[in-house]
Amino acid sequence: MARLTLQNIYKRYEDNTKKIFGKPQKVNDYAVKDLSFACGDHSFIGILGPSGCGKSTTLRMIAGLEKITTGKMFIDDVCINELLPKDRHIGLAFEDYALYPPLSVYENLAFNLKAKGMHSGDIKKSIDRVAPLLKVDELLAMKPSALSGGQKQRVNIARAIIRQPGLLLLDEPLSHLDGKMRQTLRQEIKRMHREIECTTIIVTHDQIEAMSLADTIVIMKDGELQQMGTPLEVYDDPVNEFVAGFIGEPPMNLLCSVIAKTQEGFFFTFIGSDLRVRVPERYNNAVSDGMKLTLGVRPVDVLITGKASSTPVPVAVYENFGDERRVSIRVGEEHLNLTTVEEVFFRRGEIIHLEFNSEKTHLFDAETGAAIK
Repeated sequence: MARLTLQNIYKRYEDNTKKIFGKPQKVNDYAVKDLSFACGDHSFIGILGPSGCGKSTTLRMIAGLEKITTGKMFIDDVCINELLPKDRHIGLAFEDYALYPPLSVYENLAFNLKAKGMHSGDIKKSIDRVAPLLKVDELLAMKPSALSGGQKQRVNIARAIIRQPGLLLLDEPLSHLDGKMRQTLRQEIKRMHREIECTTIIVTHDQIEAMSLADTIVIMKDGELQQMGTPLEVYDDPVNEFVAGFIGEPPMNLLCSVIAKTQEGFFFTFIGSDLRVRVPERYNNAVSDGMKLTLGVRPVDVLITGKASSTPVPVAVYENFGDERRVSIRVGEEHLNLTTVEEVFFRRGEIIHLEFNSEKTHLFDAETGAAIK
């Protein structure tokens, strides 16, 4: 087990050229900027963000495959900035399986242990202990070419944990798998993590993957930390508009709104739409007449109601997914999406009445995107 601490980590590549409009140009941006977070023994951390946000660069710096530009990184109380990868007591499973084709699964698992000079009897004990955890014990005699994608990834992860690392790093381990296999292997990784009691960090762009596996999620954008918290914390209380829109499937509705004050109180209004939504009382001290902001509400918190007092709206799109129905409403130039498990059917243009779960609404500053409390 291991405690990992990152303190004000920056990463900037010497060759910092990017193609802009087809021409290489120098850019001054850092791949990772002032990143700080910590994870304790036995924890499961998910580093989540869109492509190019710096999450894989962060993982590679933890592994020792990338040099840190500035900042300090610790495993337990040891600064690892200058430690070689082999001295960091880590296991690393890449997105690509990187198995040795001429070797059997058994020989692939044994390779690193042999390189360390471990006795063959001890190697067999280690393989016998790890192989059942990832359900590769029946594949030991097979060559990688005979394995499916899911089997290869199981072997890849088993090879990473057979060294009994204090810190296990998983870099997009499920990205090449189909939907059903991804779900199966997610369950296997979660079970394996509990059994080996290893501090684990997974890098992914898939928020469902991060939320189902990790105890704590680190959300990054443009090399910077946006929010760190439990899956429920980042889902229920996003700190900014980016996190709100990135977490959740389908994503949160984010609608540009102008506050209107009437004798009845404050209302959200929307340009090009007759839709009006009452502002929850808890926001009365944070809003003012004419104020521009972004209203956030998740599709599950937009409810279809029979109350005639609410503003009628026509259905723009109806989708039936079997276990849930999705309805889209045009609000000016934007769309408001809702989901329901009720067995309902709507035709395009049909009038429905909506009600928001006011306790689940979110407000964001129109300029900065920061949450308004």
